[in-house]
Amino acid sequence: MSRRDGKSAKRESKVKKADGPVSLKGLAAHLGLSPTTLSLVLNDSPLANTIPQETKDRILVAAREFNYRPNFIARSLRSARTYTLGVLAPEISSGYASEVLGGIEEHLLKEGYFYFVASHHHRPELLKRYTQLLMERCVEGLIAVDTPHLARPASPTVCVSGHDNATGGANITLDHERAAVLGLGHLIELGHRRIAAIKGQDFSSDTEVRWTAICEVAKRLEVPIKPELMSQLEGDSPSPETGYLAAKRLLERREPFTALFTFNDVSAIGAIRALREAGLDVPEDVSVIGFDDIPAAAYNYPALTTIKQPLREMGRLAAEYLLRRISNGAQSEFPEEVMVEPELIVRQSTARAQPL
Repeated sequence: MSRRDGKSAKRESKVKKADGPVSLKGLAAHLGLSPTTLSLVLNDSPLANTIPQETKDRILVAAREFNYRPNFIARSLRSARTYTLGVLAPEISSGYASEVLGGIEEHLLKEGYFYFVASHHHRPELLKRYTQLLMERCVEGLIAVDTPHLARPASPTVCVSGHDNATGGANITLDHERAAVLGLGHLIELGHRRIAAIKGQDFSSDTEVRWTAICEVAKRLEVPIKPELMSQLEGDSPSPETGYLAAKRLLERREPFTALFTFNDVSAIGAIRALREAGLDVPEDVSVIGFDDIPAAAYNYPALTTIKQPLREMGRLAAEYLLRRISNGAQSEFPEEVMVEPELIVRQSTARAQPL
């Protein structure tokens, strides 16, 4: 055994015999490298590109061999950073919220961030309490998903479909006028003129802006939504039940219609059930168009025609803009609004209008 090999063996033995998890300093001593070099490689710092690949490979192999885990608390104290964000959402069981969260998580994982999620269920007292709790846990910023009336927090904040911009941060939103043009234009092309609509709940941040866009575009296209052909979602259940009940109320008025434009895909699925129970076929008797393009939309029967919101992209953009603000502070460009484009997804729930 050479003299160098003997020294390496002693270092390795010393690391293996140490009590508890191996420290960065101990691992560096084992490899004969500086702790700074190890930190650059293990934290995937841009400066790690200056380190030879052979050295980086040695560090990564040794980290796995000795089950090295970075000391998060020490790292936070040194840098005054927690690398943790807070996410506020009404609830996380619906397709809308889970898709947005998927985009947030994808970007944060890539950037080495952790996040907490709090569901406020549209209750002002919970929203206030959870915002405070997240601040007490030293999150570096907040992402508010479909959360109106959020008071301006101390940390940088980005909203997804916030609209009121009370936080002073960016708002990632959809072009709702374009969405209305796509949805109503599709129905008009199929010959529909008596179009009913289901409006969202009062507490949803998208309800008024989407409803206003639909009404204005419908009037412009000469197919105005008559008051008797409008119903509204009630209650905070994320299930299709809200759409089912809204459609039943619509049918009870006995006002004929050939198409139904719903607030979201979940309510569209419930509405289709109500239409079938009333003896109406979808799409032969009534065409139904949803909104969001959640994963279940393609697997509903019939598969749902819908206005696609790029929900994962909206979540990714929210995370990207928030991290940019955290990293660069007041020096970063921070737009008040980032608008994304909708897309019409045509499936089997819409067809040509039949004479009434």
